[in-house]
Amino acid sequence: MSELAQYNIHEAKTQLSRIIDRVEHGEIVVISRAGHPVAKVVPLADVGRRTGRGSLAGRISYTDDWDSPETNAEIAADFGMQP
Repeated sequence: MSELAQYNIHEAKTQLSRIIDRVEHGEIVVISRAGHPVAKVVPLADVGRRTGRGSLAGRISYTDDWDSPETNAEIAADFGMQP
């Protein structure tokens, strides 16, 4: 494993765009105060992206009474609302 990139806080403030670019390319960056590491900037795990309207079509099923007056009244009651 290669050595982690390290910036002091002042450098991190002035080089934030460069740090973000490095992290976007998979690097881990450590931020230090007075020579002591205090934070680590890591890439986020890739999350699934929805592709737009209808992207869940065929993946969700509803019961026959999902929008019945009775179900709506129960939900309203759960939230303390008048049906």
